[in-house]
Amino acid sequence: MSRLFGTDGVRGVANSELTPELAFRLGEAAGHFLGEKGRGRIVVGKDTRRSGDMLEAALIAGITSGGADALVCGVVPTPAVAHLTRELGADGGVVISASHNAPRYNGIKLFSRDGFKLPDDLEDEIEEFTRRPREWERPTGKHVGRVVTIADAAEQYIAHAVQTIDGDISGVRIAVDCGHGAAAVASPEALRRLGAEVECINCDWTGMDINVKCGSTHLGAISSLVTSGGFDLGIAHDGDADRVLAVDEKGNEVDGDLIMAICAADLAERGELAHNTVVGTVMTNMGFEVAMCDRDITVIKTKVGDRYVLEQMQNSGSILGGEQSGHIIFMRHNTTGDGLVTALQLASVMSRTGKSLSELCGVMKRYPQVLVNAPVRDKALLTTSSAVSSAIQEAEAKLGDTGRVLVRASGTEPLVRIMVEAADEGVAQATVDRLVGIVTAELG
Repeated sequence: MSRLFGTDGVRGVANSELTPELAFRLGEAAGHFLGEKGRGRIVVGKDTRRSGDMLEAALIAGITSGGADALVCGVVPTPAVAHLTRELGADGGVVISASHNAPRYNGIKLFSRDGFKLPDDLEDEIEEFTRRPREWERPTGKHVGRVVTIADAAEQYIAHAVQTIDGDISGVRIAVDCGHGAAAVASPEALRRLGAEVECINCDWTGMDINVKCGSTHLGAISSLVTSGGFDLGIAHDGDADRVLAVDEKGNEVDGDLIMAICAADLAERGELAHNTVVGTVMTNMGFEVAMCDRDITVIKTKVGDRYVLEQMQNSGSILGGEQSGHIIFMRHNTTGDGLVTALQLASVMSRTGKSLSELCGVMKRYPQVLVNAPVRDKALLTTSSAVSSAIQEAEAKLGDTGRVLVRASGTEPLVRIMVEAADEGVAQATVDRLVGIVTAELG
């Protein structure tokens, strides 16, 4: 039986794999494991997917059936739930979202009372709880939980985000792609309050258009808008706005590695980068490591997943860490990846230095990196295929010190992600093509 929790909560096709029954049990578990015995309070937020209403209803029923109160925020970004869990003194938080995935998917992810994603061992306990028959008598009467609507949830988060930068960003012209997702309720307003001139696209939603040819997974629209409209900066969110990617004034992509490099160099220059350390992942571009080394900044690398980045940040005392995908954590401001806070930090560097984003991107030179997501029948076979293992070893031997290979199963989708980095882009592409062929043949 595969593990219920992936790298970012429980995910699946809504009403098929992620059912109301499972959502109900996860709601019960939230109250049982996160809440105070006898009465807990759990913050609940969601993105804009059509299935969100259905799963929210089931989740709230589970929370209140277990005797905890549900503090319902409606549509808000994932980092808003992490912030509000702490701000409201709640016992935990739950987000209903499948992040960057297609509209038919949904997910449920849990936060502790401190706003942190749960460790693996606690997720394992919750999974065991959801799979076994109920073993206690449900509360009745006054001991049943209540539903409390947090009407100003988005406003509280916006106010928090705005105060994370000193001064303002007046005069910076910013284009925003909200991806028909939760960013629409926060990002444009926060940027405008800080004095930016803002134009927003994909800020409405139908529930079935989230992430569809827009947002951080499809940068074409925001790139075109930036270049045609003469904007200084373009930002694009995923569905739940816990990540952001950018484009510079020329329409070029600025990924999470570049954003982190710009912000790390700026913080270090101002003497504010704790321990002169930044946390990345095994996917972090080699060029990032070179750039940080040139500035005497230590790079610590973890497994892919912002939860693992966060754990290492806590262990090392680092205040900045993240992923190439745009999940970036500024620990002084939030406890999880926060697309809005990240966008504000980047815009603040631009405003304070007077430099264009393309100039700031000169902080690092990217090594050619080719990434392919190969659909497979059973990603679990990746760890047992001798043919795949041999192909990876052969590729690594050929690249030597001039590149690297990373092949891993997606934590949220039936995909194997194959990444090759090399000094020569042609070599990287040829190596990826060879590995994709073998993975597809072996794993379907």
